Amino acid sequence: MIETKCPPVVSVPHLKASCSPALDPPHEVRAVRDSELGRTLLPPRRAFSVRVVKRAKSVGRSSAHHRPDLTAPRGEDRRGTPRNAEEHLSSPGVSLIRRRRPGMAVPYEGQSFSALRRQCQQNGRLFEDPLFPASDQSLFYQSNRIGQVTWKRPKELCSDPHLFVDGISAHDLHQGQLGNCWFVAACSSLAFREALWQKVIPDWKDQEWDQGKTESYSGIFHFRFWRFGEWVDVVIDDRLPTVNGELVYCHSNDSSEFWSALVEKAYAKTYGCYEALDGGNTADALVDFTGGVSEPLDLIEHGFKEDEEKCNELFERVLKVHDRGGLISCSIRAISAADMEARLACGLVKGHAYAVTDVRRVRLGHGLLAYFRSDKLNMIRMRNPWGQKEWNGPWSDSSEEWKKVSKSERERIGVTVQDDGEFWMNFDDFIANFTDIILCRLINTSYLSLHKTWDEAVMSGSWQRHDDPLLNRAGGCTNNKLSFLQNPQYVFDVKKPEDEVLICLQQKDRRARLREGRGENLAIGFDIHRVELNRTYRMHVTQQKVGGSVYINSRSVFLRIDLKEGRYVIIPTTFDPGLEADFLLRNFSDVSADCKELTQHEPPQTCWSGLCGYPSLVTQVHILNANGLAGQDSDGVSDPYVIIRCEGEKVRSPVHKNTRSPVFDIKGLFYRKKANNPISIELYNHNALMDSFLGQVTLPAEQGEFQQTLHLRDKGNRRDNDLPGTLTVAVVTSTVLTNI
Repeated sequence: MIETKCPPVVSVPHLKASCSPALDPPHEVRAVRDSELGRTLLPPRRAFSVRVVKRAKSVGRSSAHHRPDLTAPRGEDRRGTPRNAEEHLSSPGVSLIRRRRPGMAVPYEGQSFSALRRQCQQNGRLFEDPLFPASDQSLFYQSNRIGQVTWKRPKELCSDPHLFVDGISAHDLHQGQLGNCWFVAACSSLAFREALWQKVIPDWKDQEWDQGKTESYSGIFHFRFWRFGEWVDVVIDDRLPTVNGELVYCHSNDSSEFWSALVEKAYAKTYGCYEALDGGNTADALVDFTGGVSEPLDLIEHGFKEDEEKCNELFERVLKVHDRGGLISCSIRAISAADMEARLACGLVKGHAYAVTDVRRVRLGHGLLAYFRSDKLNMIRMRNPWGQKEWNGPWSDSSEEWKKVSKSERERIGVTVQDDGEFWMNFDDFIANFTDIILCRLINTSYLSLHKTWDEAVMSGSWQRHDDPLLNRAGGCTNNKLSFLQNPQYVFDVKKPEDEVLICLQQKDRRARLREGRGENLAIGFDIHRVELNRTYRMHVTQQKVGGSVYINSRSVFLRIDLKEGRYVIIPTTFDPGLEADFLLRNFSDVSADCKELTQHEPPQTCWSGLCGYPSLVTQVHILNANGLAGQDSDGVSDPYVIIRCEGEKVRSPVHKNTRSPVFDIKGLFYRKKANNPISIELYNHNALMDSFLGQVTLPAEQGEFQQTLHLRDKGNRRDNDLPGTLTVAVVTSTVLTNI
């Protein structure tokens, strides 16, 4: 066995550290960048963790039990609800929700918006949030960096405050004295999607100021974010930090509009303070606003800059995500501290997140003839969260290129000549200048849709350390050969000949622990292995790896992969072994994948085992291929498939079309009670009415490993007669049921 060692994780921009395990491609770990600031997150530190909450069926008995969250601050459980919540009920500003109907958002920290507002109206006082007070602890987790702050309510800042003035748009947002352009860019994208922002800002008309009913105003608002698999309802008061009468953080063009400042405050509350938003990942905010799945793409690494065909394919993907309601962000990577927020000659800013606000093909030409021409340009529109500093190259606001486009077309797509931070670019120029793009897809799971629908499986789990290898669930990546398979395992099926599968692994957000010095994400990732078609127990020997994510210390990792029909096991891991944390695994496929957690190692012994027997052997049968099968149609070919039979159980392969030499490459796993009973393998040709028999082979019941090429035989009284063709099989048998 080749001994390997993992190099230490070094915190440098675009870090890739890897080590090469024997007989397997090396795993790499990448330090995620704060793309908008050019900042590299620190390498992951050790953490502790909690329990498994399953949202999909489990195969066998669960080995996970409810345990207190060792990572939560004292007095809090894993959802952040105070354990002594009954005591908090007597405190102003806290109303614990004990139950909720399906589909309702979870009250953050147990605070009920309706109950608290009703309480304030009855008492005739404005709401003051005890969980996010108007003090420095809500502003900073380190030290005050902005001077004397005065907290003011909107009514103290203007005479006629509103949530929205003339509707909602991306121009309502301007970044304040906080490095959170990643959040502001996500808000800019959100503003263009009414269905989405109405989810984040629920019942906005009910929350809006009503000058005719000032007595009903209670200074309380609530907003919703998707956090770790569920929507969370966050209550805040309307006191906002100001310096010299001006809002310190996010603000609108209109001094009487406050939705952006209030959403930012609610988001900061979930992370403990405003300073915790200083530097982050736009992909996280996009997911928090939508419940979607973010796919980060490195435009350099994927070769989009050099390959025109790839560039066109990317535009189609970006256009599809935009047209179907998704959110998009992009940035130019800053590779050093000096690069952070450096303005380039073209007007773009490095290490800064931009919101993509439109994607379309723009028609060139003037007049009626333009509608019959095929000349269209791939264009993308972006917005700088600063509200200024735009692209000054081709197709910028006042460039000569716009003369190629009719006035009506310019008005249709919203071309403006003002320094408002929003600008258009040719997609080729976009690819040439930007280095990263994030596509946040809204996964369509509705059956009443004209677009592609997905089947979603959501599973919550945790990496938990244990001294017993059979109970340990914190084994690290495949570089750790002895412990890798001790991680949680999830099995799923691909039921079509080939299917696109989307997989997202997310860890619990650790940003709220920055005050404790434990805010860095763990480096996480996952591998996908193709296994036996009938596997229902945990995998104990590494099988064929067909894909996997990169290991990265971000909140989530994503993979889009095409898989052939069969059964697969996902193994989510931390990069290093022994680290504990909660995770959420989401699997999307075209049809139901029957995703389940594998919890048991072998068949359980029951009260019937003494009467009916218990397995003494485990056998893996691998059907490699067949050759020289008899032709069954006019073209002299067949549509063969194979059936493996063992002690009343059978495994059937997919049908292989138009071949006499199929490569089956399928496996079956059998727990056997009768060691002397042979295993039979039958080949059939698939027909519309009745399948025809092509031959069979019988395997001995001996222990050990062997591979054989066997001649096909007839069945019944003619079983000694040879039939055309051979079958190559590999067999592994063990008396230790956890050896395979």
